[in-house]
Amino acid sequence: MKRVAVLTSGGDAPGMNAAIRAVVRSAIYEGMEVYGVYRGFEGLMTGQYERLSPGSVADIIHRGGTILHTSRSKDFMQMQGRVRAREHMARLSIDCLVIIGGNGSLRGGYELASESDAIQVIGIPATIDNDVVYTRSIGFDTAVNTVLSAINNIRDTATSHGRVFIIEVMGRRCGEIALAAGVGGGAESILIPEIEPDLNQVIEKIKSGNERGKLHSIIIVAEGVYPVMTLKDEIMHATGRDTRVSILGHVQRGGTPTAVDRILASYMGKAAIDAIVRGKSNVMVAGQDDRCYTIPLGEVINGHRTPELGMFEIARVLST
Repeated sequence: MKRVAVLTSGGDAPGMNAAIRAVVRSAIYEGMEVYGVYRGFEGLMTGQYERLSPGSVADIIHRGGTILHTSRSKDFMQMQGRVRAREHMARLSIDCLVIIGGNGSLRGGYELASESDAIQVIGIPATIDNDVVYTRSIGFDTAVNTVLSAINNIRDTATSHGRVFIIEVMGRRCGEIALAAGVGGGAESILIPEIEPDLNQVIEKIKSGNERGKLHSIIIVAEGVYPVMTLKDEIMHATGRDTRVSILGHVQRGGTPTAVDRILASYMGKAAIDAIVRGKSNVMVAGQDDRCYTIPLGEVINGHRTPELGMFEIARVLST
């Protein structure tokens, strides 16, 4: 009988619990034993395992965060840490591991699988940044909708007071959230790390809006692209408009997952167990909606995702 361990690692993402549920129930359906690993790779190295039943994952599909908790682990990225993890897994005769997380977590899974043929490792992409190549990631849709809700609320105030609002969102190395939320929220300007910020263009759009009698402007900035307080001062100096800053921060990580993320997580969780049944290892489940397939983790961790920049052009045209 195969024994499967499942863990969540790195930053939490809405839909992780739905993925855990799908992994656990699909594995049990296939006659496997399932163990939850608490606190990600730290728990894998220190033996924080608990056998799970179908009831263990009841009523969690709608919950944000992760019932298994999560962490980031520098020790696991060292060979000694992975040796400790394999020793703990061997004590329980666990021969399969499903890792739910982003790029760093998938890299850790790749290293573990590359060092031992005795462990089948399957990755499931879950990160609000949506920066894993070849796939949509669990949590992205919920994060974008959280940002859209904030934009809608802030727009009311911006309109009432005739203000410019700068909204900073997550995505230090990937502008997917900023781009999707900016287009969906009708932002006048969107600053993302993949495109050099053009302050003159931002200011010209505000001035052009003023000339048309527009009362407000919304600017979406991915964190780290441009210091938002500096941007605020420069806009006020150039336009004379009252400008405010709203930093959304970690509110984007939490909350009830959307239907899109719940369904995607359910498909991916089952697909991960299907991959184990077919004897696959060192792969990631990739896909979108109900279309899932596997890709070698080596290709995933060496890839680099860039947003659909055609969307940036749409935002530029529609915000004129």
